[in-house]
Amino acid sequence: MLLTRRHFLFGAAGVAALAAAGGAATVVIKQREEAANDVTVLEVPASSVTTLNTADTESSFTLIEDTASRMNLAARFELPYGSLVWASGDDVAACLVPTDQGSPLAQVALLLLGSGNQATVLEQAVGQDEGFDIYDVRATETGMVWTEADILDGIWRVYTARLDGATLGEPHLVDEGDNQWETPTIAAAGSHAFWQVMPRLDGDSSAEDSLVKRATMASGATETVYTSHGRLCTPPYALDDSVVITPRAETSGTYYQLTHLDAASGNVLDTMVLPRSMRPLEAGYGDNGFSFSFDAWYTYGDGIANIGTYTPASRVTDGNYSGAPWFSFGLAPTAPPAWCGGYFIVKSKRTVCGIDLDTSEYFALQPENGSDDYGEYLASTGSNNLVVTYANIDDKPIDGEPKKYCLVRAWSPVS
Repeated sequence: MLLTRRHFLFGAAGVAALAAAGGAATVVIKQREEAANDVTVLEVPASSVTTLNTADTESSFTLIEDTASRMNLAARFELPYGSLVWASGDDVAACLVPTDQGSPLAQVALLLLGSGNQATVLEQAVGQDEGFDIYDVRATETGMVWTEADILDGIWRVYTARLDGATLGEPHLVDEGDNQWETPTIAAAGSHAFWQVMPRLDGDSSAEDSLVKRATMASGATETVYTSHGRLCTPPYALDDSVVITPRAETSGTYYQLTHLDAASGNVLDTMVLPRSMRPLEAGYGDNGFSFSFDAWYTYGDGIANIGTYTPASRVTDGNYSGAPWFSFGLAPTAPPAWCGGYFIVKSKRTVCGIDLDTSEYFALQPENGSDDYGEYLASTGSNNLVVTYANIDDKPIDGEPKKYCLVRAWSPVS
């Protein structure tokens, strides 16, 4: 299943579809080929991996029942039902908010996590009069990047703009393409926007390189920071000051190289290559180094052959990921992970879990009554002092007023 980000067409159903797709993953990949001589791949024996599966009745991890002993509720916001939320830092969360009319389909709101304020900053697509709708959005304290799409004609555009509080500056058109190219996936880190440009698999340009582009959000100045001779495997993953991409490694065969880029300079900070033909659903970076997730089983790969989300169990400082102990959250992934206050944060079936890898303990942030089937969803990426979650709620109590809205919550670790 190709997981796209056509969120504005189906609102919360998009997240539910991702959750359902992850929960039902049954693919077993049997291909096994020898590694190329010129590439060093991750090799992790099963004995080096500790796994937590919250569905198991027996586990070496202890559930902390009192979540309040680990996390404080720092802020609470209410948005229209069907909203989608993303946060890569502690200052702002970007929200794609559906409207109750046919045009525009969606607007952009910002949640200011420190003050608790929220504001609509983009009421319609810049190109609405030409048939465009807002498609995706990300933001930091200093700027915003978003895509717009005219799905009838297969045209997309990427815009950036400066942010001053809840005031959006003049939009800059930094890229555009037609139906020979997929609508880019995007990320915002520091004062820069990133987006990935890939040819459609069935298009005339399918043999072209895939590109990672970057723009300064305030000025719109654009450059290509990475070229992949083959398709990038995952969407870009944003941290406060950097991004993670997964280009093809420069070798024969199909190897994906997790690559950590500095946002300001575009320089490569760290790399790790997965075994041949292993395709991560998501790739990220945090306190202990790279993380990645698989939505398929492999008949090779030893300790990293199973469905789940993986990260080193201790910090890797010398690039020797194969020599590190590893942790796996053994459920089908439906969101990229994050870090907050030393906890590894992952989306579980209906909750968002925080895992203390040092003490083998974990807690679960529970959704409120009436939440959709996927429950509480993880909005945050990167390593932050806050973690943002949200749930779309349609609560119809027997005694009481019905409620239908998107509840966004920001959490901070108990000091």
